[in-house]
Amino acid sequence: MSPRPPLAVVAAGAALFVLVAILNCGGYRYGVGDQAFYVPAIEQQLNPSLFPRDRALIHAQDRLMLSDEALAATASVIGSPLPALFFSAHIVTLLLLFGSAAWFARACDLSWLGIAAFECALTLRHRIEKTGANTLEGYFHPRVLAFAIGVAALAAAVRGRVWVALLATAVAFLVHPTTALFFGAWIAVAAFVGNRSARLSLILTAPVVIAGGIWGMAGPLREQLTVMDETWLAAIAAKDYVFPTEWRWSVWALNLSYVVVILAIHRSRTKLGLTRAGERGLVVGTLALVGLFFASLPFVQGRIALAVQLQTSRVFWLLDFLAVFYLAWLLIDAPAPWRPRRAAVAVAGALAAIAIARGAYVTFVEHPGRSVIAVSLPQDEWMDVMMRARETPLDSHLLVEPGHAWRYGISARIGAERDVYLEEVKDSAIAIYSRPVASRVVQRTRELADFAALTPDRARELAEREDLDYLVTEARLALPEVYHNSRFWMYRLK
Repeated sequence: MSPRPPLAVVAAGAALFVLVAILNCGGYRYGVGDQAFYVPAIEQQLNPSLFPRDRALIHAQDRLMLSDEALAATASVIGSPLPALFFSAHIVTLLLLFGSAAWFARACDLSWLGIAAFECALTLRHRIEKTGANTLEGYFHPRVLAFAIGVAALAAAVRGRVWVALLATAVAFLVHPTTALFFGAWIAVAAFVGNRSARLSLILTAPVVIAGGIWGMAGPLREQLTVMDETWLAAIAAKDYVFPTEWRWSVWALNLSYVVVILAIHRSRTKLGLTRAGERGLVVGTLALVGLFFASLPFVQGRIALAVQLQTSRVFWLLDFLAVFYLAWLLIDAPAPWRPRRAAVAVAGALAAIAIARGAYVTFVEHPGRSVIAVSLPQDEWMDVMMRARETPLDSHLLVEPGHAWRYGISARIGAERDVYLEEVKDSAIAIYSRPVASRVVQRTRELADFAALTPDRARELAEREDLDYLVTEARLALPEVYHNSRFWMYRLK
C-alpha cells in the first residue's frame, strides 16, 4: 500500500476539487434551480407570516423532508443570512463528497494516483440521462449532500462497519429521503452478501424496516397510493423524466451500460485476485438497485402516484459513481505490462487537465461575464423590481410571467419573498407530490396561457377573481404604476 500523501497535499487537492467542481457547474449561484423551492420553504420556517397563499404548495414537498427545518434552525441559531448559509453548505457538500469518495476508493485499494484521477472524474458534472438529476449542481442542493453522505456510508460498509453505514444512511434520509433510500437498499444488499457477521443483524432489522414501510403506506403516504388522473398527469407532462416506461431505446442503452461496465471490470478484478472484501456485495447491490428500478416500472406505467414520485430511475446515479470508480482503476491501477508507470501518471494528468479545461470552458465561454461565485442575489433590473415588491405587505399576491424563473434567473418567491400566482417550472415539479397542487397548476397555466397579450381589463378581472395585488411585467399597460425601471413595470391591481 502506497504511503499516505502529506496533509498539505490532501488539503490542496480538496481545495482544487471544490474549485474545479464549481467551474464545471458554470460557477456557483444562489437562488437558482431547485432553490426556488428550498429557499421559500426555509424563509417560511423563519417567518410564518410569509407565503400565506403558497403555504399549501410549499408544504406538499416540504412535509417529505427535514432539511429545510434543519437549515432554518441553523440560520436562526447562528444568525446567518441564507445566502451565506447556503454557500457554506455547498462548500461543505463538495468537501464531504471529496473526502467520502477518497475514503471509499481507498477502502477498495485504489492507489493515491488512482484516487486523484477518480476525484478529477467526479468534478465532471453531467446529467444522468432522463432522471432529472445531475451529478453536481451549481448551487447547494440537499440531494447532493445526501449523496455525499451516502458515499461515506458506502465506504463504511466496504470496511465492514455496517452499523456505521446504516447510521450514516439514516442521516442522509433526513436530508433527502429518496436518495438515502437507494443508498440504504444498496448497502443492505451489499452487507448481506459480503459480510456474514452482519447477516443476522440485518435479518433481525428487516421486520422493523418492513413495519416502518407498512406504517408509511397506511399513514403519511396513504394518499400517494392512488392512480394519477388526467389533471395530475397534465400538470407534470413536461417532467418526462418521471416516466421511464417512455424512454427511447438510446436512453435504455446508455443507462444500462453502467451495468455492463461494472460487471466487466469487476470480473477482471476478480480474475486478477484484486477485489476487496465486500466488493462483490457492492456489485450485487447495484444489480439489486436495477432490479428495484425494473420492479417499479409496472406501477409507473399504471401511474401509481408513489411509484412516480420515488423516481427510481435515479438509482443510475449510484451506478454512475461505481462505474466511474472502476474506470479510474482500469486507467490507472489495472495491471498492464505494456504500460509503464509514467503512462498512468500521464493519464491522471490528462484527466486533471480535461477537468480544469472543461470547467474553464463552461464558466468563461458558455457563460461569459458571469461571476465564478455569486453568494448573493444578482443586481439587475429583475432583482431591482423584486426588491421593490419586498416593500409591499407580507400577504401581497404577485402576478408575474409564468416562466420568470428561467427567463430572468430568480424565482419571484425568492426575489420578492411574496406569494406568486404561478411559477411554472417549480410549481409543476411540486405538483408531482400533490393532486391539489397539480389541479392548481393546470388551472393557472390555462389562465396565463398568453401572458404576453395580457390586457388591463383581463388583469383586473383576474385580480378580482384570484385575489391578486400587483402585476410585474415588461409591458407598458394602462394600470396604476407603483414602480418601473429600464425593463420592468410594477402595477397595482387593486
